[in-house]
Amino acid sequence: MSFSMKYVVDNLHVSANTLRFYETEGLLRNISRDSNGRRIYNDDDLRWINFIRSLRLTGMPISKIKEYIDLYELGDETFLQRKEMMMQHKLEVQNKINENLKHLEVISYKVAMYELQERKDTQKI
Repeated sequence: MSFSMKYVVDNLHVSANTLRFYETEGLLRNISRDSNGRRIYNDDDLRWINFIRSLRLTGMPISKIKEYIDLYELGDETFLQRKEMMMQHKLEVQNKINENLKHLEVISYKVAMYELQERKDTQKI
């Protein structure tokens, strides 16, 4: 199946500028074009876009994503390297989640204190 850039922008919630940037940086490769030169994306492209966005939104630098894609294109002999990259990134993401959970606890405590104070103030009335 083929998809227009508008479809990708609207349904994957990624900007046209981001798609062009990914292509310029070599993260999206061999994107087809129609007779008018407009980009046409296929199912594989959409999977890559989702994967790249997941990595970016969890903090992986463009250079690391490009390294992963380069390894992927080299084939099965890079399987272990790619797996190691994903395991390392997963650990980093999990550490960030754990850190954010600690911050959330502090914020939740503060909100609870405000709510307690609010109840005390309304009881005085």
